[in-house]
Amino acid sequence: MAAEKLTRESVVERALELANEEGVESLTIRRLAGRLGVTPMALYWHFKNKDEMVWALADHLLSSVTADISPDDPWQVRLRGMVEALVAAMREHPSLPDFLATVEAKHDLESFKRATEAALEALTAAGFSVSEGYYISSYLLNGTIALVKYHPGCPAGMSEADEAEARRLRRLHIESLPPDRFPRMIDYGATLACAPDVDHYFAFGVDLLMAGVEDMARRRAAG
Repeated sequence: MAAEKLTRESVVERALELANEEGVESLTIRRLAGRLGVTPMALYWHFKNKDEMVWALADHLLSSVTADISPDDPWQVRLRGMVEALVAAMREHPSLPDFLATVEAKHDLESFKRATEAALEALTAAGFSVSEGYYISSYLLNGTIALVKYHPGCPAGMSEADEAEARRLRRLHIESLPPDRFPRMIDYGATLACAPDVDHYFAFGVDLLMAGVEDMARRRAAG
């Protein structure tokens, strides 16, 4: 069987598979070459070193954030669309937050600059100053990372059965609390009998992130 023809795009896709499965720290030229069945030197035709590869991966993952944004849409639609696209990218590629943390100079990534420019354009249209817009876009980025990183679904590497057992034990612990002191926590514990609705969690989280921005813009417009 012929070996897989290596292109920059195919290397990026296989590198993402490795990072999503085993974490960004596992991503090395040697590990990736082994997965592809080639020598490390074959990858150096596409990337000079691991840092350049990580930059390419982060840039590739962020490229979807502004892909469907229309400058003719209201600012709220544009900004929400970017947040939703970022959530979707992080859900599909759990390694993305770690890539962003690894790439210290992420502001030099072409896709990051495009996303920042689009966010600032939307936020200045909402009545915020450029400085305030930058604060808000940073808040939305970090809020989105936290939203995805700490979602209530089955953790990576854990089977559904193990996740159900962990949820059962947590429910029993919460429901054993003194009811006169923690009645609402006990009510919450009862909800752990069922698996969480992860899609609802993410939709609710995006609403929560956007609500503060939209409310502040409304209050400013009202004077």
